[in-house]
This record gives sequence, structure tokens and C-alpha cells, in this order.
Amino acid sequence: MQLNVIYAGLVLTAGVGLAACDSSKPLAPSASESVADASGTDGLHVIKHVLLISVDGMHNGDLTHYVATHPNSVLAKWEHSGVTYSNVTGSKPSDSFPGLQQLISGASAATTGVWYDVSYDRQLSPPGSNCSTVGTTVTFDESIDINSTRLDGGGGINPAALPRDPNNGCTPVYPWQYVRVNNIFEVAHDAGYVTAWSDKHIGAYTIVEGPSGKGVTDLANLEVAGTLPDGNTPGTDVNDNITYDSMKVAYVLNWCRGLDHTGKKHIGVPAIFGMDYQSVVTGQTVNSYVHADYTPSPQLGKALDYVDSTLGRMEATLRETGVADETLIIVTAKHAQGPILPSQVRIIADTLLQTQVDSVAPHLVAGSTLDDIGLLWLSNQDLTSAAVDEIQLNAATNGAQHILWGTSLTAGNAGFPGFPSPLQDSRTPDIIVLPQPGVIYDPIGTTVLEDHGGFHDYDVELPILLFLPGVPETHIDAPVDSRSVATTALWAIGLNPGLLAGAVIEGTPVLPGWLEAYTHRSQQVVASK
Repeated sequence: MQLNVIYAGLVLTAGVGLAACDSSKPLAPSASESVADASGTDGLHVIKHVLLISVDGMHNGDLTHYVATHPNSVLAKWEHSGVTYSNVTGSKPSDSFPGLQQLISGASAATTGVWYDVSYDRQLSPPGSNCSTVGTTVTFDESIDINSTRLDGGGGINPAALPRDPNNGCTPVYPWQYVRVNNIFEVAHDAGYVTAWSDKHIGAYTIVEGPSGKGVTDLANLEVAGTLPDGNTPGTDVNDNITYDSMKVAYVLNWCRGLDHTGKKHIGVPAIFGMDYQSVVTGQTVNSYVHADYTPSPQLGKALDYVDSTLGRMEATLRETGVADETLIIVTAKHAQGPILPSQVRIIADTLLQTQVDSVAPHLVAGSTLDDIGLLWLSNQDLTSAAVDEIQLNAATNGAQHILWGTSLTAGNAGFPGFPSPLQDSRTPDIIVLPQPGVIYDPIGTTVLEDHGGFHDYDVELPILLFLPGVPETHIDAPVDSRSVATTALWAIGLNPGLLAGAVIEGTPVLPGWLEAYTHRSQQVVASK
């Protein structure tokens, strides 16, 4: 079967190379061509590197407010030489795991099979079991580390904490084996390029390696649950999270210098590399905002200032290395979160939905994930309708606003994508509860001011800023989503986005306006010669 994806004038065909309307001039580069070559600019100032930054929790509103109130900031400067997207939708669910997969694979949970860091699979068996039972919660967080109190996770992943595959000799399923499609790191690695990444869980974020397990040349995850050199843990303190983020920033600075994350080995500046920040999401969760216009609390403001200053250090280091003009920097987020104002928060016990559904039949809930969303997997799918009725009957207490199940789950609409049927896909939840704005499912007494996971605008409204010196300031208001970061990143360094299996399946385009901005920049370079 031939799958075609339209990329703003480009036709990319999976598995059979590139097709173009005009055979005399290909409209997309092969793995050996540069974007500039394909654009007819004689290869001048070709992009060779993409630095991908996820500021976890950040909204487009944060970026807009920060630039407006900090006109001399790095982010303001980058907006003046970059393409800014003001109408971006992130992953649904809006969790770090599916959010990152969208950024690097160009595909949603419907295709990647990655629903959350804690989810459920009807075809896998519990950790440590002999696979005599099938159906298990799949947990990919700090709990799979050998020792999560250490920044290095105690040396890696504890296989005994992993789900097992009864169809593969009851062997453990590692995070990279769980994702169903490849990603930008694998495509770049397969083309012979160096790649690098740093994220928040030492074991769980080996998922960025992709199904091959080999996508990232220099993977330098740091366990966010671990103990910092000063004896503190990042926890709920912005200052401790800045300390934690600073260790990962140091890795990125080494990559900008062409070194490995330790700074001891020369590997060359990676073709695709980057990190996530945790300080902003912590500032939101603990300190939140003081106004609905995204005016941050002092601690959240400190986190944003920290991100801005360290982004400037990255750019300066790239300039010192001599590659700033050939490095595209992408600033975005795996997810946003909310509600924006603390007064809007309503904590509902995270046991309530399960208790109500289990009243239909004992142990009816086989697995659940609850944040500001409720994902429910049932032990008896014949009782899905009855479970939905029970949730609707008790909406006043459980906070449900919308319930997706059956055709409402699979059909999709303007507010959410259609998902594979839970009767056919082992990972799709039977029921998705979308609560009223402000509702967070957590233990009573929890003091969190924001959370994520849901489909609310405050969960999915992300920034995307593409910065490249010499690109004209461009603002795009057309709707886009975070899947297009992956296709754009590959296109930027001259690799075919059609090599991303998930992007092909979902028809994910390159971000609009980027090609025009880059072409304008290239033409200006040619004209100056």
C-alpha cells in the first residue's frame, strides 16, 4: 500500500522514495541533499543541526506574555528572527510521554500506542509474572529505575519492574520496544548522523531511542526523582529544579561544543539534539499565576527567566563553535497545563471514579490514569455502557463534563482526534473522562495548583518558536499541532519527513510558513554575495 503525505507543495511517499509534480526538479531533498540545495540556493548556509527544546508546561500565552514584558530577552530576540506559531495544539492526552512522541515521531497516541507514562495494555502481562495472566498496568516512570533516589537511576532499568510479553517468551518490554513507530532520532541515526537527548527519567525516557533501541547516539537522561549533589531533590521547589535543569543545560552546552555530554569526548555537534526543562512546570504546579493574562508568580517568573538566560547561553556557545548560522533552534513544550488561576482548582479524590465504576461490577476497572483527565480500562468491556451511565449519573460529584466511549471515542471531532477502538487496539482506554475546567483528580489534601493530561485549551495550548539567524520575523496564526515539529526538524536538515512512519500514517505536514521564511533567508544570503 502506498501512503502519500502532502507537505505544503511536497509529495512524500513512504517506502518508494520521493515523488514530485515536476520530475525535472525534486520538491523534497533526499537524505544526501540539503534543504538549501533542494531550494535552488546553491547550498549556502545549509542547516546542519536542530536544537529541540521542550519547556515542559509552557503555554503559548507564557511566551507571548514573556516577550511583551521582557523586550530585551533572548526569546524576544528569537521572535524577531524566527517563525512563531500562535495557534498550536499539543498531544491529547497532554502528558509528557505522548507529548514527546508527537514532537519526535510526528504521530499521536492513536498511532504510537503511547498513551501516558502510566497506562494499560490488554496483551501484556504483569512485571515479574510468568505470563499466565494477560492485561497489565504499564508503568514507565522513575519506578522502573534500579534506584530512583539516584540521578543515574542506580545505573539503569530494573527489568523486574517492566511488563512482560507473553508472545515473546515472557520477556520484559523495555520503553523503546513499547512505541510502535520510529522517530527523528532514528531517521537521523540511520542517515549516519550524531544525535543526543536529555530528559527527566533515566529509564523511562529510553523510549526516545525508538523501536530499534539505537536512535540516540548520546542519551543523557537524569532522574528527576533523584538526589541532587546538595542533598535536595527537585521535588516541588523551583530553585531545586533549576539546579536539576542546570545539569542538563551543561550537557547541551557540551553538545553545542561538539563534545559528548560529559565534555570528555569529541563527537561533533549533533544533527538533532536537545533537552526538556522541569523548572517551569514546577513553578506552575506549586506557585501558578497571579492573573489570567499569564502574569506569573515570582517563583514561576524566576523559572522563566532561568530558561531564557540559559537559552541565550546555548546560542552563544553555538556561535563560539561556529555553527550558530546553520542551527535551527525549536522551542516548544511536551504539554501545557492548568487551570491558569489557583481559584479555579477543584480537587476531586482520585479514587472516586474507580469506586463509582466498580459499583457496576467488582473490580471492573482494570487500569486507570487520573490527572486532569480520567483514562479507564475495564476488565469486562461488555459493561462499558453501564460504566458510562454510572459516571454520568454521578457527574456532580466526579466532575465529568464529557465522556468519550464507543463511537464518540473512535469518530473524533474538532475537539479531539479519533482513536482506535478499544475492542481492536490493546492500549486504547475503554472510557476517557474529560472533567470540567479546573478539576484535578488527586488525593484529597493535595495542594497542586495545576496539572495536565486533559484536552482543555490550557492543557494543549503550546508555543512553537523556530529561530534561525537571518530568518524574517514571521507570525503564523493558522492552526497547527505539535506533530509538525518532527517533520519540520527532518526537513530542516535535509532528511525526508516521509521516513517517519507515524507521520505518513497521520498525514503530518511540515509547519506552514517555515519553508517560505527559510527560502527568503537563503535568497538574502545569495543576494549579499
